[in-house]
Amino acid sequence: MDGNTFGKGFTVTTWGESHGKSVGCTIGNVPAQLRITEADVQPQLTRRRPGQSAITTPRDEKDRVEIQSGVQNGLSLGLPMMMVVKNEDQRPKDYGNKTMDKYPRPSHADFTTQAKYGIKSESGGGRSSARETIARVAAGAVAEKYMMDAFGIEIVAFTSSIGGIELFPPTPEHPTPVTDPKFHEFLDNITRETVDKFLPVRCPEQAISDKMVQLITDFKDRHDSIGGTVTCVVRNVPVGLGEPAFDKLEAMLAHAMLSIPATKSFEIGSGLTACTTPGSIHNDPFVSTKGREVPPSVAKSGAYLKGFTRPKLTTKTNFSGGIQGGITNGAPIYFKVGFKPPATIGQDQLTATYDGESEGVLAAKGRHDPCVVPRAIPIVEAMAAITVMDALVRHFGPKTLSQYLPYYREPNEKGEAQVAAPDDQL
Repeated sequence: MDGNTFGKGFTVTTWGESHGKSVGCTIGNVPAQLRITEADVQPQLTRRRPGQSAITTPRDEKDRVEIQSGVQNGLSLGLPMMMVVKNEDQRPKDYGNKTMDKYPRPSHADFTTQAKYGIKSESGGGRSSARETIARVAAGAVAEKYMMDAFGIEIVAFTSSIGGIELFPPTPEHPTPVTDPKFHEFLDNITRETVDKFLPVRCPEQAISDKMVQLITDFKDRHDSIGGTVTCVVRNVPVGLGEPAFDKLEAMLAHAMLSIPATKSFEIGSGLTACTTPGSIHNDPFVSTKGREVPPSVAKSGAYLKGFTRPKLTTKTNFSGGIQGGITNGAPIYFKVGFKPPATIGQDQLTATYDGESEGVLAAKGRHDPCVVPRAIPIVEAMAAITVMDALVRHFGPKTLSQYLPYYREPNEKGEAQVAAPDDQL
């Protein structure tokens, strides 16, 4: 395997380099009859695109997506779906000079790629560049469209820290937000619309957001960089997703998140807090769901309208993060992803030549983010969507999943497709 494909049911293969002509993906096992167009995919790509503010890279890319195959008249065909985004503002000359050809950039993939393949991309990070994540975000948007229509699944990520500034700082009563009921209430209600009101950092609390912006600006002015964390919640996931042993859903989520460029850590549910919490506190008691209101997105989903059974139990607390024994229990899945400071900074850095014969100083060029966290939000959401969608396909199969779409139409007695027009109203 070449490492460019994720998933075993819902498969996503990405291709393209940072300063090549285009980037894109091919998706396998998209359920047939999904209503999907470029307009459903573009919003997430726009949230990810560079040049959004003074604290992101100034590279000017519109990231317009084109669906090349697998869709006809706005409906998926159940065939491989291919999407492409052209690079319009690539600048290979920022990287192609004698100094950068001679020295590997500190903490970049230049040296390791050269060592593995005997060759590397002459410009940017090649496949190691975050430009590759465009394809993930496009594929994630397709997965999200299906999961919302069929199951009412909602995925929201937000900036939870930049440097030492935290959205939920520790207090004597709650040294970690996991024990704070207000944190879980926040996860139950946060929306993307709310998160995007707090641009440019996407931390949904104005005073904290302002401090984060100032911190990133300070690092940018010093030609330096800083990291942070993204927290993500996935709501309304059916019970039973995930495979025992090696393909536990939290293991697949960890795989997905740590494949994102610049990630350094992953914690799900109580995370490291569990290491110091007594079992008598950490265990999540089961309670009945009888009498609980059905979430609005679930109430209008195809699966619910077609009689998909909701779980009879949920948990009173959620230290588990919605997954027990590697399998979803119906509670919200929530996790935190840590991002390192971007490796490319505008300061001279000590390094050595590829042959190890001499040391030198490298002044990196190119256009880069002083902090990747704000633009990582839709990438984290996308990889969460792809992972859960992969689990759905493995659990149900693409044919059954098609039937959970609220607008799915069975063939008539002659075997002829009776597909609902895209503008049909239920």
